[in-house]
Amino acid sequence: MNARRTIAALAAMLTCFSMAAQPNTLVIDAGSKGIPIQETMFGLFYEDINFAADGGLYAELIKNRSFEFDNPLAGWDIIGNVKVMEDGPFTKNPHYLRLGYPGHPSMLTAICNEGFFGIGVKAGCEYRVSVWARNAGDRAAEQIGVQLCLPSTMGEEQAFCQGVITVDSPEWKKYEVMLTSPLTVEKAEFRMMLMREWRANTPGQAVDLEHISLFPVETFRGDENGLRKDIAEAIAALEPGVFRFPGGCIVEGTNLETRYQWKNSVGPVENRPINKTRWSYTFPHRMFPDYYQSYGLGFYEYFRFAEEIGAEPLPVVSCGIACQFENEPHWHSDASLDELQPFVDDALDLIEFANGPADSEWGRVRAEMGHPEPFNLKYIGIGNEQWGEGYPQRLEVFVKAIREKYPEIGIIGSSGPYKDGEDFEYLWKEMRRLGVDLVDEHYYANEDFFINNADRYDDYPRTGPKVFAGEYACHGVDGHKWNHFNASLLEAAFMTGLERNADIVHMASYAPLLAHVEGWQWRPDMIWFDNLDVMLSCSYHVQKMYSTNCGTHSIPITLDGANVTGQRGLYASAVRNEVKKQYIIKVANLAYEAQEISLQFKGLSRKETLDCPVTFTVLHSDDPYAENTLENPNAIVPVASVIEPSSWHKNTLTTSIGPRTFVVFTMEY
Repeated sequence: MNARRTIAALAAMLTCFSMAAQPNTLVIDAGSKGIPIQETMFGLFYEDINFAADGGLYAELIKNRSFEFDNPLAGWDIIGNVKVMEDGPFTKNPHYLRLGYPGHPSMLTAICNEGFFGIGVKAGCEYRVSVWARNAGDRAAEQIGVQLCLPSTMGEEQAFCQGVITVDSPEWKKYEVMLTSPLTVEKAEFRMMLMREWRANTPGQAVDLEHISLFPVETFRGDENGLRKDIAEAIAALEPGVFRFPGGCIVEGTNLETRYQWKNSVGPVENRPINKTRWSYTFPHRMFPDYYQSYGLGFYEYFRFAEEIGAEPLPVVSCGIACQFENEPHWHSDASLDELQPFVDDALDLIEFANGPADSEWGRVRAEMGHPEPFNLKYIGIGNEQWGEGYPQRLEVFVKAIREKYPEIGIIGSSGPYKDGEDFEYLWKEMRRLGVDLVDEHYYANEDFFINNADRYDDYPRTGPKVFAGEYACHGVDGHKWNHFNASLLEAAFMTGLERNADIVHMASYAPLLAHVEGWQWRPDMIWFDNLDVMLSCSYHVQKMYSTNCGTHSIPITLDGANVTGQRGLYASAVRNEVKKQYIIKVANLAYEAQEISLQFKGLSRKETLDCPVTFTVLHSDDPYAENTLENPNAIVPVASVIEPSSWHKNTLTTSIGPRTFVVFTMEY
C-alpha cells in the first residue's frame, strides 16, 4: 500500500478544513478504447442465513409443514387427540399427523402453527391453503376447518378468516382452499381443526394430514411454489449480472452430512427432505434452534429466479470439505481423495440438470419440473472458504473432470476466507496452477480497508484467473458493525477500484443479501424485512447506483495525473456505455467539506461536443451513522436532479459535491 496515499486519505476523513481552494480537475480520457466490462460485473450473493429462505424470500408461511424437524411438532401447538405418524406417502418426508376424536363432544382436536415470527397477511390479499390428506376412518367425507387467527384480539372472535376442506377419500390426495384476509396482521396464527358438526356422532373417525402449506397467491411472477413478491422485486430492481447461490457456509455444512445437497432440493416439493442449517446453532449469542431448510426454495427455483431477473446463475457445490471454522483437522470431517467421486458426480450432474437435453437423466428432472429448455449455465463454484493443501488437492480432481466433460463451463475457485496473508497467497498460486477461470475473494473488513484499497487491483497480474469479489461489506469498528451511511459511503469509494479494474475483476457481490429483523445472525445485510415490509439499506442503494449504471467499457479518469484513489478524499471511476451512448462518472467525496470538481473530457473527436443535460444522483446523510429502518425506510435514498447544458464550458463540467457524499453523473453523447 502506498503510505503517502494512505495518510492523505485518512487525513481527508478526519479533518474538517475547507477543500474549496484545492483544484479538483478530474480528467476523463473519452478517446480511450477502454476496458470491456463484463455483464456479470455487479451481482448478488445469496445465502440462506438470517432466515433468508424459509421465512424470507420463499413465500411459504407455515413452519415445519411436513413435521420433519428433529422435534416433529416444532412450530405447532396441538389440542386434543393428535398423533405423529411415520408411514406417510412421501419417502423423504415420512411424518404426518393423525387428528382423532378428542374423547368428549365438547372437546376439540386442532393444530396451530406460529409461522416464522408470526404469520404476516395483508388485507384484500388471497392465500392458498393446501394439504395432503386422507380419511383414516369409515365415513365417506370429513371436514377440516381452516382459520387465520389473531389470538391477542379484543374482538369477539380470534379467527378473522376461515374456510373448510372436505376430505373425501381414504387415499392420499392434495386439497386446497382459498382465504381472503380482511385484515392486515403481522403476527397471525394458522389453525386447522376437526369440525364439531360430525365429531360427536362418529367418535372413532380420524383424518391424516401431511405437508400443510399456506402461500400468498400473489407471488413473484405468480408461481404457486413461489417467492415473496416484495423481496424478489427489490432484488430484481438491482438488475444483477450474476446470482451466486446457495451460499456460503451452508454449502460446506458443519459436517458433510449437513452440507447443502442440491439433489435433495429438486423434484416434487412435498418430497424434498429438510436440512438443519448451521445457522441455527453457529452463534450461541444469537441462536435459532428451529432454523431448518425445507428445500422448498431449491436449485430449480434458484435457476428460475436467476433467469427471471436476467442474471447468470452461479451455483456452488461442496468440494468434500466441511466447514473448516467448525472442524479441527483431526476430526476427519472431510472426504478423502478416494471418497471424492460422489462429490464430483454431484457437480457433473448439476451441469447436466442445468444444461442437459430433456431426455438426459438430470435434464429430464428439470423438464418434468416445467423447464424443458436448458438454463444455459456458464459457471460453477467448487467449495466456499476452504484453505490449506487439502483444498487444491480436491479442487484439482473437479477441474480435471469438468474440463474433460464440460470444457465450456467456467470454474470458480477460492482464495479462502481471508483478504491477504500466507493462506491467501498460497491459494492464489494454486488457483493459477490449476487454471481456474475466476478466484473468489472475500473481505468483511473495517473502515480502514475500504478507505485504503480502492487501488487493490491496480497491480494484480493481468494474465491468469480473473477475480470474483464474492463477499464483501464494511464492518464498522467501535460498535458500528451495522448498516449505516458511513459504511455504505466507504463501500462506494472502494467500488470505484472494482470498476476501474474491470479487466481483472469480472464479478462482485455484497454480502449477505437478506435478513429478517427478528431472525438475524449476521449483520450488516443489504435488504432487511419483517413479515409485511421490506427495508432497503444504504448499501443496497450504493449497489444499485453501480449495477444500474454499469457501462460497457471502463475508461481512465485521473486527478493530478493519477487514478482517483483518495487524493483530497476523492474516489472516482468512469465508464462509457456504448449501447445507451452514455458517459457515467461515479465520485465519492469522503471529506467533511464540500468540494468543487471539474469533469474535463479529453480525447473527444472534433465532431463531439458535450453540452448535454447531466443527471446528478446523490446519496448523502448529514449523520454518518444514520440508517434506514422499517419504520423510516426512506431516511437515506438517492436523489436525482439535472444539471443544465449551460454548465458546460469546452467539454468541461464544473460543479460541487457535498461533504460525505456519493454521486453518479450520467450524460449522453
